[in-house]
Amino acid sequence: MHITFVLPPLDMSGGILVVAIYAKLLTDHGHHVTLVSPPHKVIPLWRKTRALLKGDGWPSRARGASHLDGLAVTHRVLDRFRPVLDKDVPDADVVIATWWETAEWVNALNGRKGAKVYFVQGHEVYDYLPIDRSKATYRMPLHKIVVARWIQDLMRSEYDDASADLVPNSVDHSQFFAPRRGKQPRPTVGFLYHEAAFKGLDVVIAALPSLRANYPDLRVICFGSVPPGHMYPLDRDIEFHLDPPQDQIRNLYAQCDAWLTASRSEGFNLPAMEAMACRTPVVATKTGWPVEAVVTGWNGVLIDVDDVDGLARGARWVLDLDEDQWGNVSEHAHQTVAESSWEKSLSLFERSLMNARNANSKT
Repeated sequence: MHITFVLPPLDMSGGILVVAIYAKLLTDHGHHVTLVSPPHKVIPLWRKTRALLKGDGWPSRARGASHLDGLAVTHRVLDRFRPVLDKDVPDADVVIATWWETAEWVNALNGRKGAKVYFVQGHEVYDYLPIDRSKATYRMPLHKIVVARWIQDLMRSEYDDASADLVPNSVDHSQFFAPRRGKQPRPTVGFLYHEAAFKGLDVVIAALPSLRANYPDLRVICFGSVPPGHMYPLDRDIEFHLDPPQDQIRNLYAQCDAWLTASRSEGFNLPAMEAMACRTPVVATKTGWPVEAVVTGWNGVLIDVDDVDGLARGARWVLDLDEDQWGNVSEHAHQTVAESSWEKSLSLFERSLMNARNANSKT
């Protein structure tokens, strides 16, 4: 098949990572894949000046790193930020929207660009978005592929679409793995540094003083794709790793007794799955994939959204386990994702695209 993905401006987000994985796998399976994206919007002078006066430096939208870097797939970048139009997209069998704004663009393309598919990796109704427009995209006549069961249920209950195909994300076991191990010499927790409000970084930071009161020698590890800013400053004794190479992230997961994630909303939560693949129990809020996978007392702990005390209690439960108990929970975490594979996910993704193409050819 000839397949086109229409993307938003590129970054190091998990959503772009998943598209990059599928683009490579589809290419490896003999499909012709094209990626189309606009560059980032130009930052107005007044915003640059305000950032400089606040001490955040002179912001730039020069193209940074993305998960598409080094990917041997055709990628067309527009001359400036604007909607993707017919002239930008090759004729194909399938064209795939990957974000609410790209869904508007794909919906407006002519039929020669392929069967229209909407790859839904989250429910994009955040306060910083035009929510009415975003919600409207889920009612467009695009065939949906969703990454989690909760999104599939939401498409059915809120948008009256029972046809969305569930294709769960996976984990690359050649990249994320760890041998059986015991607890760390120092109690150690880790988390992802991400400043988007829905990621709940403030909840994690607020839970740390309580944990340190119980474990004075607590070690805290985190990593992120941007340096810590004024929104969420980190204590000096938190070990921060800026944009670590992908093949080193597993070592960070494997140095933790517990991985903490406090998202208020989450399409999937790949880091939670990756941590489990590295035999690290997860303490997670009831959002995204952890709702389906984390079982309190078996492979980690599930807590309510915005529950700072609950996050601290969940982490304490893991850290207080003795060696044998922790080893069992660690092994259960690993077993939870052991059968997951991108090849299995690709098979489902490929089948959904073919069904969309075949249904489109009959209209």
